[in-house]
Amino acid sequence: MGKLMFLVTTGVACFACGNACAQAYPSKPIRIIVASAPGGSPDISVRSLATQLALQMGQPFVVENRPGASGIIGYEALARATPDGYTFGYITFLVATNPFMFSKLPYDLARDFQPLAMSGATPNVLTVNPALPVRSVKELIEHAKSNPGKLSYGSGGVGASPHLTMEMFAAMTGTSLVHVAYKGTQQAITDLISGQIQILCDNISPLLPMIKSGRLRGLGVTTQKRSPVLPELPTIEEAGLPGYEITSWGGYAAPGGVARDIRSRLSSEINKALFSPVVSKAFTDRGAVTIGGTPEFAADFIRRETEKWGKVIRMAGIKPQ
Repeated sequence: MGKLMFLVTTGVACFACGNACAQAYPSKPIRIIVASAPGGSPDISVRSLATQLALQMGQPFVVENRPGASGIIGYEALARATPDGYTFGYITFLVATNPFMFSKLPYDLARDFQPLAMSGATPNVLTVNPALPVRSVKELIEHAKSNPGKLSYGSGGVGASPHLTMEMFAAMTGTSLVHVAYKGTQQAITDLISGQIQILCDNISPLLPMIKSGRLRGLGVTTQKRSPVLPELPTIEEAGLPGYEITSWGGYAAPGGVARDIRSRLSSEINKALFSPVVSKAFTDRGAVTIGGTPEFAADFIRRETEKWGKVIRMAGIKPQ
C-alpha cells in the first residue's frame, strides 16, 4: 500500500509539474525577426505590436532587424530558428513573390514557416521628387513616355510590393523605368528627397510625413479606395489607370516545428494585441487596416496571394534571378 501511495503521489506531482511547465510559457524574452531595415513600415508595425505583447505576456519582446536580399536574409534566419516558441517573425508580400523572383531560396515557405496570424494591409502611395515637373498620374505617364529609360524608381528589394507596384505601372502604361533596389525604405526615401531617384511607390506609413511636409509629392494610392489619411489623393485607377490595384500586407509566422499549443497561444495573443486600442489606433493613424485571424486563415490568405502574384509576375515577363 505504501508503495502504491508513493507511485500515485509521484504521478500527481509529475502531472502538476507538467501543467506548471506548460503554463510557464513564456519564461524568457521572445524574439521577433523583421526582414527589413529599421524605420520602414514593417518595423514600425512590429514595434507597436511588440510593446503590447510585452504587457500582455509579461516578458520582453525583442525586435531583430535582418534586412537585405528581398527579405531572404531575415526569412532564412526565421526558418533556421529553434522551434521552441521564443522566436517568430514578421512576413510580408515578399514570401508570396520570392518563389517566382528567385530560382533558388534557402527556405521553403510551406515546410519552414507556420503562419500565426495576419497583421494588416495598407495601400502604397505613388510619390515623386517635387522637382519632377508632374502633378498627376497622367502627367507622370506622359513625362515617362517622353523620357524613356531616364526616370528611376526605388524599392526595398526585388519582388517587394514597391518593385512590383512600379513594374505593373510600367507594363500597363507602356513606359520604361529604371529600378533601383535598396536594403530598406528609408534609404530609398533619402535618395528620393535628394533627387538621386525620381519615383517611389511604397507603404503609406513612412511616406506620409514627407508628403504632409511637402518634401515629397503624392500622386495617388494603389488601393481601390482612397486612404482616409490622404483623402485628397485619388486612387491610381481613378487618376487614369483603369484596373490598377495593389495592396501591401503583412503577418506573423513561427518557424516549422513549434508545438501546437504554443502556436495557438501566440496567435491568440497577437490577435488580442492587434485589436487593442493602442495598436489599432497606431494602425489607423498610418493608413493601415487590421486583419488578424486564425493560423488557418493566414495560411489560406498567403496561399491565395502566392498564386495571384505568381500569375502577375509571369504575365509581366519577369524572369527569376
